[in-house]
Amino acid sequence: MNSMKLASSALFLAFSLLVTGTASAQSGKSDKTQMTAAKKDERPSPPKTTAATVGNLSITIVYSQPGVKGRKVFGELVPYGKIWRTGANEATTVEVSRDCKVGGGFLKAGKYALFTIPGADEWTIIFNSVPDQWGAYKYDESKDALRFKVKPTQAKELAERLEFDIQADKTGNGTVTLKWENTSVSWEMR
Repeated sequence: MNSMKLASSALFLAFSLLVTGTASAQSGKSDKTQMTAAKKDERPSPPKTTAATVGNLSITIVYSQPGVKGRKVFGELVPYGKIWRTGANEATTVEVSRDCKVGGGFLKAGKYALFTIPGADEWTIIFNSVPDQWGAYKYDESKDALRFKVKPTQAKELAERLEFDIQADKTGNGTVTLKWENTSVSWEMR
């Protein structure tokens, strides 16, 4: 009888360790996810999401916000004529809920990496079909879904951190505006 009790206790102990280990592993996974999110918030260029609905089009932009920090941004920190991740860290992404018109072109519903080629007098806006990439290091022009050009303008006030804004008008047209330092760049989405 004692050996039966001992075997039963050993089985119970083994089961308890298995359950506890599984719970710890699951708990560790969510802790890791929470830690990763917390680490992103502690980055010098913190993550930000801007989202809006324009008519029946939902637009979500996920990006990291670099700061000016007393530097000359466009033409120096971000060189003219070169591909830019349009933010910091991971490539900025734009997700649209349905097929839409963007800057005079057409974009299918989905998620895209947003790249730009800044210039003093003209910017190229690029929606690339590979949304999950780090920076512009593996940018592949052959994967571009849409490219168009816009004119930059002088911002009304200094934007210390990169910022995206989405505005809808009464006719169902939307305007996305990128602002950083003293520069503002806008394009239509509808």
